[in-house]
Amino acid sequence: MSLAPAPIPTATAPRGKVRPAPGFWSDAWRRFCRKPFAMAGLIYVVLLGVVALAAPAIVGTKPVICRYRGNIYFPCLGYLHPRLENPIFRRDKFRNPFYKSLQEKDPQSWAIYPLIYQDPERRVGKDEVDGLRPPKGATASSLTAPAAQSSPGPPATEPSFGDPFGNPSGAPPEGTTPQPAPGEFGNPFGDPFAGNADPTAAEKDIDDGPPNAYHWMGVANANRIDVLAIIVHGTKIAMLIGFVTVGIAAVIGITLGAIAGYVGGWIDIIISRLTEFFMSIPVLILIIALLAVINKPSIWQIMLVLGVTGWTSICRLTRGEFMKLRTLEYVTAARALGANVPRILFRHILPNAMAPVLVPITFGIAGAILTESGLSLLGLGSPPDTPSWGGLLNRGRENFETMWWLILFPGIAIFTTVLAYNLIGEGLQEATDPRLREGTK
Repeated sequence: MSLAPAPIPTATAPRGKVRPAPGFWSDAWRRFCRKPFAMAGLIYVVLLGVVALAAPAIVGTKPVICRYRGNIYFPCLGYLHPRLENPIFRRDKFRNPFYKSLQEKDPQSWAIYPLIYQDPERRVGKDEVDGLRPPKGATASSLTAPAAQSSPGPPATEPSFGDPFGNPSGAPPEGTTPQPAPGEFGNPFGDPFAGNADPTAAEKDIDDGPPNAYHWMGVANANRIDVLAIIVHGTKIAMLIGFVTVGIAAVIGITLGAIAGYVGGWIDIIISRLTEFFMSIPVLILIIALLAVINKPSIWQIMLVLGVTGWTSICRLTRGEFMKLRTLEYVTAARALGANVPRILFRHILPNAMAPVLVPITFGIAGAILTESGLSLLGLGSPPDTPSWGGLLNRGRENFETMWWLILFPGIAIFTTVLAYNLIGEGLQEATDPRLREGTK
């Protein structure tokens, strides 16, 4: 009598699809999101990018959108680049303030202006700001009434330009004066001239002094430009300097480091000695020497100089990663399949070597912003007509005791921006370095 073997129990497959294991970058992002300070820095940098792109709609004297001679235009784009502004305004010889030229050349025009009426390139005084505001006591219906329906009367001594937000005709509302009465500015902070018997002197104090109702962060000392306008539009310069400078440095450093780490030999020796030569020279002295050769350097030339001198740390890290990865099996398999050297470098090895390289790139953005601010503080940075945080520091350097706002507000902007990038760099380092991840478990 033979006994049949007992059936071997088999494990039943789980129902549903098996979730695949997370990849390296998805796992790094999840770890990065768990760090509140790093996420706060990332959110702050994103907000800075939004402010840089939307700066013409936040602070400016050119309309965000306007209707002129039957067509729709966006004059505020001229703040981003002069070529983005429609040439019709230069052809028709528009002068400042913009709303006066717009109303004189086309009474049927209308325009929507930025949230804050100030300009980063010229002085905007109290009289110009008040001339844009509708007269006190005017209703919405009267502001939108066409010119043909207004009651006849003696001509006004000064032209009225209507409400740029709701008066397409620009005609003065019925029963109102073209300009607000003295002391009635529609100012939520109150009348800045109250108790001052000399309006001219008071206006000079407003346009030359510390933060007030018309200039929330004060004005610059020489050209009387609003500090808030310079800081908002200077965000674009700060972001450009950070990303363009580090972009140039990353291209140089990654290319040289990849060639040195993969090829080796005398090429590695030459590139290593070149890297050590640049690292042995103080960066600030090297930048000043290069800028001294250029006559009146532009902001793009400054970014090029900063990028050419800031690639050494990226090159050293890339070289070390390529020396480690070039001996792995997948690189050997790629060589056996006949892949050429550029494909092996940038298609197979570089994606796996980017994790440690991203950290100095992030710190390099903060370093570039600090370096440009230091150069501007020494008078070697951005041109004087370019809105820059470091330029404000340079203007307040000589009179920091009496014009403290030229040091405080741009200093806060530089400090918070550099801190945000440093927090992002530390978060990336902890999220991508396996040794740090094991240490924090």
